[in-house]
Amino acid sequence: MEQLSYRTIKTRSEGYFKDRGSKFLAFAFPVTSEEQVKSHLGDLRSQYHDARHHCYAWRLGADAEHHRANDDGEPSGTAGRPILMQIHKHELTNVLIVVVRYFGGVLLGTGGLVNAYRSAAADAIANAVTVTKTIEEQFRIDFPYEAMNDVMRVLKELQATHVSQDFGTNCTVTVSIPAGRSAEMTGRLAPVANVTVTKLPDG
Repeated sequence: MEQLSYRTIKTRSEGYFKDRGSKFLAFAFPVTSEEQVKSHLGDLRSQYHDARHHCYAWRLGADAEHHRANDDGEPSGTAGRPILMQIHKHELTNVLIVVVRYFGGVLLGTGGLVNAYRSAAADAIANAVTVTKTIEEQFRIDFPYEAMNDVMRVLKELQATHVSQDFGTNCTVTVSIPAGRSAEMTGRLAPVANVTVTKLPDG
């Protein structure tokens, strides 16, 4: 079944967890690219430069197909993965969660670390405003001037968003439309004479 929407967070949120003196500060961000991930990580490492660890996980794409977890020096699997599992659990994507740890002088052990990073990430998610976003697809529609009324009527009725347009002898319109309505749009435009509909690549 075609995926028509995805869940993410609206704005930055924060979480907190403490165990035996160690403090875990969690920060969740909405992101749409690895460049944004790197920017947020750089800002936090600069702001909390005296912290021992900056562990994180992110998930990108409407299909949540891209993800990564980083333990930043903690024992393998005790930090980044528990953070990522919270993102998975809450079915979120286009999100980055960073947990900054200040060591309290007492070793927490593998179980303690997993619980701490999981709990801090969960708190940041609990404090976030989650939103459901519709997946949009873009199309370029080429048509002769005399077909304009027919084309524009279909686009208006389907509430397509105009991205760009060029009305010359031959007209071109680029529109964005919810994925669930794209088949209806192409089907309704097919009978209109000399109209060409081209799906544009994502991104």
